[in-house]
Amino acid sequence: MSTVSRRTVLAGTAAAAAVATAGVPASAGGKKTKPTIVLVHGAFADAAGWNGVLTRLIRAGHPVLAPANPLRGVASDSAYLASVLATITGPIVLAGHSYGGVVITNAALNNPNIKALVYVAAFAPAAGDDVYHLQTQFDGTELTLDALDFREHPGGVDGYVKRSYFHRVFAGDLPRADADLLWATQRPGDSSTLQTPSGEPAWKTIPSYFLVARDDKLIPAQAQRFMAARAKSKTTIEVRASHVAHISQPRAVADLIERAAR
Repeated sequence: MSTVSRRTVLAGTAAAAAVATAGVPASAGGKKTKPTIVLVHGAFADAAGWNGVLTRLIRAGHPVLAPANPLRGVASDSAYLASVLATITGPIVLAGHSYGGVVITNAALNNPNIKALVYVAAFAPAAGDDVYHLQTQFDGTELTLDALDFREHPGGVDGYVKRSYFHRVFAGDLPRADADLLWATQRPGDSSTLQTPSGEPAWKTIPSYFLVARDDKLIPAQAQRFMAARAKSKTTIEVRASHVAHISQPRAVADLIERAAR
């Protein structure tokens, strides 16, 4: 069974286990329990991309949740995630991939339960930063306007990665057949998210961890290193991976999240 084919099989069991274990109190029977881990996907993807990571975290006994990111706008996406986080009792470790990093940076602000932020090939914006300028301030991104199809929806315009670009730009270290399935099932991001300024960053007051994907052709590795250094991340690791490091390198991602959870 291919990597992406397993997404569908695992989605039900992983999601069910995640929902069942989310919201576990910080202590039960006098024993300290593990923080709830919340995984946030980015644009052109969905929560099933976390399945390899979810499987490892659940097996290790972590309460986990991978909610859907609406991908409608920075403010509304962050507000939605903040409302999800407000339903969880006890400490939280919050991880984001790609644009999910923008969402966790804003949603975590002023939530005392969040003990760590984990950025996985992700944007970690400062106040006033936007996705487009973070992505293009260093050479290397291949997600140009030519790589996108734009389709109107009632509230704005969505962006999809074209099939001819998807494998190389988004998922270069996956088999082409798996990348084609990811392309066909991608969830678009509203184009407004590209140039919407981010708010005050939660990483100023919450410890952060960063996984740099060295072969990323969407967020250049140099940009990821810059953001990790600026956030003064407690731990920064680098892996040989495309933009979808959480799919191609789930063990390394899960290990970093577990480190943050400790």
